[in-house]
Amino acid sequence: MNFEIKYKDARGRAGIFKTPHGKVKTPALMPVVHPGKQTLDVGKYGAEIVITNAYIMYKNEELRLKALENGVHGLINFPGPIITDSGSFQLSVYGDIEISNQEIIEFQEKIGADVGTSLDIPTPPFVNRRRVEEELDVTISRAQEALEVRDKMLLNSVVQGSTYPDLRAKSARVLGEMDFDVHPIGAVVPLMESYQYSSLLDVIMASVENLPDSRPRHLMGAGHPMIFSFAVALGCDLFDSAAYILYAQDDRLLMPDGTHKLEKLVEMPCSCPICNNYSPEDLRSMQKVDRTRLLAQHNLHISFAEIRQIRQALAEGSLWRLVEKRMRNHPYLLNALRKMKEYTPHLERYDPPNKKSAFFYSGPESLNRPEVYRHQERLMRLPTRERLILLSPTEKPYSKHIPIGEMNFYSNMNNLNQTNLKEEKDNLQLAVLDVPFGVIPLEIDEVYPLAQNESPQILDEDARKYLLEEFESYVKNYPEIIISENIQDILDLSNTPHKHQLELPPVKKLIDDVTRIKYIADYQFGAGAGEIFRGDVEITKSRKTGKIRHIYHEEELIATLRARDGVLVLGMEGARRLHSYLPYPLNRVVVNEDAEPFAREGKSIFAKFVINCDMNIRASEEVLVVNQQDELLAFGKSILNAPEIMNFKVGQAVKTRKGGF
Repeated sequence: MNFEIKYKDARGRAGIFKTPHGKVKTPALMPVVHPGKQTLDVGKYGAEIVITNAYIMYKNEELRLKALENGVHGLINFPGPIITDSGSFQLSVYGDIEISNQEIIEFQEKIGADVGTSLDIPTPPFVNRRRVEEELDVTISRAQEALEVRDKMLLNSVVQGSTYPDLRAKSARVLGEMDFDVHPIGAVVPLMESYQYSSLLDVIMASVENLPDSRPRHLMGAGHPMIFSFAVALGCDLFDSAAYILYAQDDRLLMPDGTHKLEKLVEMPCSCPICNNYSPEDLRSMQKVDRTRLLAQHNLHISFAEIRQIRQALAEGSLWRLVEKRMRNHPYLLNALRKMKEYTPHLERYDPPNKKSAFFYSGPESLNRPEVYRHQERLMRLPTRERLILLSPTEKPYSKHIPIGEMNFYSNMNNLNQTNLKEEKDNLQLAVLDVPFGVIPLEIDEVYPLAQNESPQILDEDARKYLLEEFESYVKNYPEIIISENIQDILDLSNTPHKHQLELPPVKKLIDDVTRIKYIADYQFGAGAGEIFRGDVEITKSRKTGKIRHIYHEEELIATLRARDGVLVLGMEGARRLHSYLPYPLNRVVVNEDAEPFAREGKSIFAKFVINCDMNIRASEEVLVVNQQDELLAFGKSILNAPEIMNFKVGQAVKTRKGGF
């Protein structure tokens, strides 16, 4: 395998793609280089990898001879990795080409392409299903033939299937079972040209959901920076672009928020070298060839800057914020953003639960993000009590800022009084109702991202509707409810008709430290995990902040409560206890005999040694490393999620914290 993940966010990943001519950082943009019409040295502007057309070389005798003599790298004067296309684009335009699949594969191998491509049939969107099925059969057959013909060259295998999600899924599954290295998603340019981004979303997801996680995915023809972050968030790693030169030839400037026509510009749109050194009038007065060259440089600067920004967002966990920003630049992109809600459960499996970046609410679409879905699912892990007190939000963390003193409450109990609250604290559940996470029990209010988020104080109507729905769903678990008067404008209080004036005791008197850490363990690891703090435990706190820091049993560290995100980090005793309380295979990564001694020594676990794992593991979670007999060997942090751990054969799966059990 030639691909390794370094950072993750949403379904996107920043990684390293290894080729015979060097490593490529992904996500990556591959400028299209015409083999006979080289306009720019694209390497000067940030290109680590390019794509060119082998069929054009083959058809032109002069180019063919040069390519065979000097190799494709010598022909286009690019020293880095080169992907070659097979002529499928010409096939889609002209209906036929004068070469066989075997011939074009052999030619790509001879000219030294890093990654070659079989001669797939790019079936356009919205055509008759029978045609799609017939052409897909040919694409799959040619893909199989390419594997038999190639020698050492890496191979693309293009996912086709038009706009039929089931056929895209079939294509991805069948090709994914074969020994390919990269999977382009083909025939999507017409969707992008017609702004049908919702259909593009369906095509990408049907493909990505069924492709191996261990191989890069290439969204073919996606050259506009406006959609890069969207496609990366869905799991695409590579993009090819002729847009930089085609738009320049049409006097158009690419930007992440759209396209600008030179004829309408009064000021240049950015701070790239072209925009800094030339005015719109300067460019309009130039000869066409000079103007095109400069506009193409601008387009490359902007495109590569966007790719770098996406990689940075992946590293810091802020990709969703960038996606929401970009997709508000066009109404049809916003349609696709809203439709992404249909795929939230799938995206949540790949989205890391703990990130370096805070959650920023930027509109009702933020309510569809995986973090919100995950919180709603994990709430069901927590125990319920007899009586719920629901409070209005305050400054975060909520439990540190709940006001003390008499307040007005509504309740479904007529005989509620102050004595009820004081004498039955063990039956009380305190929670706040806030955007974007809905109901937040105060025991877990410091767990990421429940305290690490920001939203406007003035609620939009979608947020109000969401809070009401979350309230109605949550209170079904409680026979007795007490609701702060401060949130009556959001909630329907017809079922809580009784008004009371009550004094709420300090939160620390209602929620003790042991209860808090038990709730966090249940929320983080699963229902029942709070039992790791059963018995006598000693809790130490930070002198500066007063926050819980360490939990011990007889000087054995059970866990540390990490200050920045409120997550439990296991100690040796905690790993033993979690292993004891949670049944196999929960929270486990199972390694083979070869890796067992290294795990016991505390060495990191590589994916190729993993033979099984809990399929609910997400990236960046605390996990247990065991052998096939479920003997505890080590514990640490997952680098990948469960499907990736099982699919990858290179790179780390678990960063081990300690072994030696």
